[in-house]
Amino acid sequence: MNEPEERERFAATSPGDRILLLSHCMRPSATCPGKFSKRGLVCPEDCQEDCAVGRLSRAAVSLGYKGVCVAAGGAMAVRFVVEHDPKAIVAVACARELGEGVDAVGALARDHQREAPAIVVVPLKRDGCVDTEVDETMALDAIAAGCEAPVVR
Repeated sequence: MNEPEERERFAATSPGDRILLLSHCMRPSATCPGKFSKRGLVCPEDCQEDCAVGRLSRAAVSLGYKGVCVAAGGAMAVRFVVEHDPKAIVAVACARELGEGVDAVGALARDHQREAPAIVVVPLKRDGCVDTEVDETMALDAIAAGCEAPVVR
């Protein structure tokens, strides 16, 4: 997953061919104004909440990522991968979801007889399905890997 060869392949991929997958459990559950849809958690355009989901999403968008999905589960994340067909993925979630997701994306690639996207995983520092925490510096570094433009922090 995060072997040096995989990271190099990821860094060599244009941001326009990357997606960011975030776990919805990182949102501040008591104050988040986002709404869930079939496509995941949707933050309002004028969101004033200062949270990791917003900061990481904005960083990916500012670099030109193909898409960002704040998924309410692995199946939703895999659907997003199928719809966007990325060459590279940054995935932020708990260890269990990351393992299942990497396996599912690998199976999709094998089913379609092509190379799997380069995947960089960022495990949660504290999980538990609600109000989880991520090392944002690690996540931002993963998102910006190989990019010349500075990431919005």
